[in-house]
Amino acid sequence: MKLIIQIPCFNEEDSLPHSIPPIPKNIKGIDTVEILLIDDGSTDKTREVARSLGVKHIVGFKKNQGLAKGFMLGLKSALELGADIVVNTDADNQYDAKNIPDLIKPILENKADIVVGERPILGHKEFSITKKVLQRIGSFVVRVLSGTDVKDAPSGFRAFSRDAALQLNVYNRYTYTLETLIQAGNKGLKVESIPINVNPFLRPSRLFTNMYGYVKKSLSTMIRYFIIYNSFKFFLIVGSVLLSSASLIGLRFVYFYIQNVGEGKIQSLILGSSLGVTGVLVIMFGFISDMIATNRQILEKIQYDNKIQKLERNKVRQSKRHNAA
Repeated sequence: MKLIIQIPCFNEEDSLPHSIPPIPKNIKGIDTVEILLIDDGSTDKTREVARSLGVKHIVGFKKNQGLAKGFMLGLKSALELGADIVVNTDADNQYDAKNIPDLIKPILENKADIVVGERPILGHKEFSITKKVLQRIGSFVVRVLSGTDVKDAPSGFRAFSRDAALQLNVYNRYTYTLETLIQAGNKGLKVESIPINVNPFLRPSRLFTNMYGYVKKSLSTMIRYFIIYNSFKFFLIVGSVLLSSASLIGLRFVYFYIQNVGEGKIQSLILGSSLGVTGVLVIMFGFISDMIATNRQILEKIQYDNKIQKLERNKVRQSKRHNAA
């Protein structure tokens, strides 16, 4: 059983000496623990520092691509390295590495596909009141959209089984945390969360510069993926609201027409007709989007099978090279 701990990095030469040494080298139920560093276009000595700390696997980009792309490159590389479980943690040492055995335990026991570390948000002294409130509200919305019971949706301290890692796709460049949970819920993956400890902040977050920007991007992500994974429901609700409004306005016109006071109410008839036509069109969009969603699921299944076949071919080639050596 191989565990690979991936660490996305962008100019982390100062924080890596704090975050890498505490990572446990031996974990019950795990034969091999390896660290994979994802260099997201760093311009400092991140790679050199990582190598000096014993990191053997380093992948990355020449130019900064964003956290989400770095995360997906990490999953792809970890699977190619033969990972059975992948743990994602931050380079800024926010999460306590001593909790890694607890994080992977539900996966080892076949009780979960994905495990999310739940930070002590309310008791976190370095989180502002505003951030605590927004985090609780955001996590509640994600739970509703994903059908999971994760209490700390933005947490990046996560463990993935091999099968879960093979199924995930992240299209948003900003962050992977919300999207992967919504995906997991819609794919029927079992998601659990466990309480973890956190370390004092080494530096401010680089994911967002202010709370307004974070809320704006998070809301955009949640709305977008609700529509992607619940497209028919979304268009049906919108279309039904439009048709209901059209019916009420139409009934109002009919009432006045029967009372022989319909003259001058033609605007209601035009508005009701416009809303009715728009409502029908929106519901038709819902049927079309549902067919597109079905096609996406078929393509994702093909992609999943192709990934497995590719990993098996890589395993055979590595085995042949090992035997030849």
